[in-house]
Amino acid sequence: MSVEPHRLIVPKIHSGTVIDHIPAGKGLRVLSILKAEKIRGQRIALIMNVESRKLGKKDIVKIENVRLEEDETNLISLIAPTATINIIENYEVITKRKVQLPSRIKGLIKCPNPTCITNAPNEPVKTSFILISRDPIKLQCEYCKIIIGTEGMVLVGKL
Repeated sequence: MSVEPHRLIVPKIHSGTVIDHIPAGKGLRVLSILKAEKIRGQRIALIMNVESRKLGKKDIVKIENVRLEEDETNLISLIAPTATINIIENYEVITKRKVQLPSRIKGLIKCPNPTCITNAPNEPVKTSFILISRDPIKLQCEYCKIIIGTEGMVLVGKL
């Protein structure tokens, strides 16, 4: 089945958030880290492997009636550093921004060090990583000082 290049596969949304320019195959991971309670009950479209001039192929996530704020979407850059966030009102883009990795990431990434206090079973300590390099991405655990990159990173929380 071929689709005409100018034809929309999924219709435009009246209002909400569109996460565009997600590298192909990463849309599900992006969707999985969004706050479930914020998007629950809303119409969500996940479009995968569509043609892109920038990326060759890309994924797109459309969420109706939900405006994701900058702090809620910046952590998407861990999975999709090329992503853009489009806020839609009356079928028009009113705000467009690129995701940017914040300088501190709390409670989203599991520390790989088994002796880190964040991995102790009876300690109510959330992980906290400090950004030490954007390209390539390198993060340092605030507690045990281990440095990690995106390969092998385990996401444990929600935005």
